[in-house]
Parts: sequence; C-alpha cells; structure tokens
Amino acid sequence: MAGNDRPRAIADVSAGTILATVTIAVPPERVFRAITAADQIPLWWGADDMYRTTKHTADVRPGGAWRSEGKGADGRDFHVQGEYVEVEPPHRLVMTWRAPWDGDQVTTVTYTLEPVETGTRLTLRHEGFGARHDSCRDHGFGWERVLGWLGQFLAAEAGIKPSGVFHCRLIPPRPDFAFTLTEEERALMGRHADYLRTQLREGRMMIAGPVADPTGPWGLCILRVGTEAEARAVTDADPVVRSGRGFRYEVLPMMSVIM
Repeated sequence: MAGNDRPRAIADVSAGTILATVTIAVPPERVFRAITAADQIPLWWGADDMYRTTKHTADVRPGGAWRSEGKGADGRDFHVQGEYVEVEPPHRLVMTWRAPWDGDQVTTVTYTLEPVETGTRLTLRHEGFGARHDSCRDHGFGWERVLGWLGQFLAAEAGIKPSGVFHCRLIPPRPDFAFTLTEEERALMGRHADYLRTQLREGRMMIAGPVADPTGPWGLCILRVGTEAEARAVTDADPVVRSGRGFRYEVLPMMSVIM
C-alpha cells in the first residue's frame, strides 16, 4: 500500500459543522479498533508539545459511555466524554462529544470508514456547534491534527514509510492540442479526467489541472505515493498515455512540500 494522504478539515461555521477526511494505508478493521479500543487511543491521541491522552474507557455499544483523560503540555488535566449512538464495525461510529473546555455543550461526531485500494478512507463529521463559531473553527483545526496522529501511528505500526510527493507534467502531442481537439480526442480527455478523479478519491493524487503555459498548455498532476516507481505506474496507466497518441509524462520528485 502507498502511504497516507494528508488529513484535511473544513469548518463550516455558518452550519456549525466540521468535515474532515484522511486516507490511511491500513484496512478499516484496524482503523476502527484504533478509534474505539481503550488500550489503543492513549497510544496515538496527542503530542508532547500539545497534550497527551493518558487513559481511555469505552463501552462500545449503542448507549455505552466513553471517556478520555489526559494532560496538557502545561501540566493541566483534561477530559472529554460522551455516549455511543451507533456502532457498526468496521464502517460507522456515531457518538456524542462533551468537553468542559467547550462549556459541556453536547455535539455529535460521526466516523465513516470506507475501504479503498490504498487502505481506508476515513471521513469525520462533527456537528451541533450552532452559533459557536470560534469553537467550530478551533475543533476543525484540532481534528486535522488528530487524524494526522492516527494516520502516523497506524502507518508506523504497519512499517509503511512516509510517502513522497511527485510533480507530474503531462505533455500533449502538439503545442496547440488544447485548442484543436477533435471529437475523438475530446472523448479521450474525458476518460483522462475520470481516471484522475479516481486517483484523487483513492488518495494518490493531491491536485491536477491544465497549466496555461504561453508556449502551449500542459497538464499538471501532483501525486503522493510511496516511490517514484509507484508514481510512474499511475501515470503510465492514464488512458491518454495508453492511447498511443503521443502523450507523455515527465515525473519529478519534489524535494520538500509546504502545505
């Protein structure tokens, strides 16, 4: 399996809802255990420069209670707790969330785990913030960190090395290709777009699109996979390359990435 992708969280403060996603390179069963088992959560939830979860109790069934306790980097104790609403291993977990630092307001967290070719696509929805915009925004930042810790823990356990990022330039068969498409070529580009959407959905691609180069447009695709060989396997399987019409990719590893 390739490495994890970068977790992303969006806080829609007007709706009082957070949506966060990450692809983790292990099966859903392993991810589900990591987010529910009392002996698992203290192993990964937290960082020394922020806070550490030191104890977790969980009665993992509808109506069962859960509680996490820990200590912040400033030495202060904290806890958060709630009840399980839906438990459908290994694909869905719904629970309430109540934290003293949030005024003991009750919100709802839903985990959805979907198997994908690269492992598990985890989608988290945290809702019920109402007009508490700052709390919604802060929890969004927090969930992005938490899903990152989860992914790092499971990848390290599985012996998966961090993935690389690759700049892939798709060079068309002629400089004016974007402006002189035949109907057959237009259909081919539709299949190309569908292929890239699959790479995005399965966690291998970060972004893609045409670049308006004055010397002639070309396609850009940024991949996050384990090795250059894996990146080339993705580009070689692109329908435009397989068509034999003169498309080719240049694949270069990025030395560093700011995200």
